[in-house]
Order: sequence, then C-alpha cells, then structure tokens
Amino acid sequence: MAMIWMLAASLLFACMGVCVKLAAARFAAAELVFYRGFISLLLIYGYMWLRNMPAATPHWRMHVTRSVAGFAALVMYFLAISMIPLATAVTLNYTSPLFLAVLLAVWQRERIGWPLLLAVMIGFLGVILLLQPSWQAEQMLGGLFGLASGAISSVAYLHVRKLGELGEPEWRTVFWFSLVSTLAGLPWVLSAGSLHGIQGRDGLFLLGIGGFGAIAQLCMTRAYKQGRTLAVANLAYTTVVFSSLFGYALWAESLSLLALGGIALIIASGMLAGALPAARLPQRDSVIVGAEISAGEKST
Repeated sequence: MAMIWMLAASLLFACMGVCVKLAAARFAAAELVFYRGFISLLLIYGYMWLRNMPAATPHWRMHVTRSVAGFAALVMYFLAISMIPLATAVTLNYTSPLFLAVLLAVWQRERIGWPLLLAVMIGFLGVILLLQPSWQAEQMLGGLFGLASGAISSVAYLHVRKLGELGEPEWRTVFWFSLVSTLAGLPWVLSAGSLHGIQGRDGLFLLGIGGFGAIAQLCMTRAYKQGRTLAVANLAYTTVVFSSLFGYALWAESLSLLALGGIALIIASGMLAGALPAARLPQRDSVIVGAEISAGEKST
C-alpha cells in the first residue's frame, strides 16, 4: 500500500509541476515558492479547523527542523535552476535517495541490503538517461546548490520518518511544513519586489500548485509512514517519468530512445524495490514515515 501512496504522490507532484510551468510565464520563482506554501497552509488549516484537529504537538521542535530542512532544500533547488540547465538541476536534486541511504547507514546505523541499494542506483541511472543533463566547468556553484538540495532533502525525509514513528499524523506534518515555508518565503518574495496581481486563470494555476502540492505531501508522508524508507524514496524517481509524459502530451516535448530507456530503468527499479521481501531487509528499515521536495519541491 505504501508504494501506491508514493506513486500517487509522484503523479500529484508532476501535476503541480505542470501548474508551475503554466504560472511561471507570469510569476517569479520567489512568488511561486511563497504561493506554494501559503495556499497549502490555507487548505490544510481549513481542513483541520473543520475537523477540530489541533496543530499543537509536543514534537514541535522536530517539526520545525523538518520544515526548515525542506524549505532550505527548495531554495537550493531554485538557486540551482537559476544557474545551471534545468535537466542538470533536477538530476542533482534527485540524488536525495542516495544521500538518504548514507544517512540510514551512518547516522541511523541501519544495514542497507545490496538489492535495495542496487534498485536505488538503477533508478538514478534512469533519471540521468531520461533528463540527459549537461555540465560545464563554470557551472560548479550551481551544481553545488543542486547537490545541496538533494542532501538537505534527505535530512527532511529522515525527519518525516521519525515524526511518523512518534505517531504524528500526516496532516500535522504537512501543516507545519506549509506554515514554516510561508513564514520563511514571505521575506524572499517581498525582497524580490515583483509581486504580481492575480488575474484570470492565474488563480487556478496557483490553486493547483498549492492544492496538488498539499495532497501530494499527504500521500508521500503516508507512504513513508507505512513502507520501507529507501524503497519509498526510490519511487520518487517516478515523478520525473510522469513529468516527462505530461511534457509529451501537453507541449509535444519529444522523448528520445535514451529517454525511453531511462523511463524503463526507473520503472524497473521501482518494481525491484517493491518486490524485495521484507525478510531480506533490516527490520528497522521496514518501519517508515514520510517528505514535500521537491522537485523537487524538488520539494522537493
């Protein structure tokens, strides 16, 4: 069931990406990041208010740490996008499952089975083939920002896992992340000095960014809570697949044979990770919990 939740999250994150691309023609990156958090905050708080759900928690420090890490990863990702080719930035951001494997092994002292680690590496190879990133020497700083977004995202995912182990519900984790992202993003958008008015379909695009993002985070958090941490993180690669398919269907973006091969590898890695029996994996790695970027929002 955790795999289904993560696939749903990947599809919804890809839908959010479509809305971001449509809204980017009018709004600056800082505005999109702010609206992503603010609209998500309004939606999740409205749900909590209707259901009389409390935001207060004894684990607020961990929520803040997770949320700050997620927001920092998002900022690093946008900085990378502004300095290096998009495909390269996205690829570097999707190193997060590799960093997560290191954190689980070194920080959490968990044994990572080679079959699962192989699945993660196959998935990352698929991302490289699909996006076909380019690289030049003068792009070093942007590349460091991209790698930082992947590394910091893995810290956020690990904290989501810990919150799940502590019994924190998905909606509260998403609420705190949306709150911190909104508060942290407000100075950025104000300093940019380019707040645009919302006209016509703009509101629908922004609602899609916040709405799809919020629901995707709920699904992702549920996936991390129910599944094996690294196996769930591995399925985040499918967001790239869904995004590429949307690009082909909506904007006639072509897919080369290499790109199709990358899609096949990503699907194969997900199937391999999902098919591995729990008995072959460490028991502690079977207890999980849940992430937002991305993209990679990648928040990633």
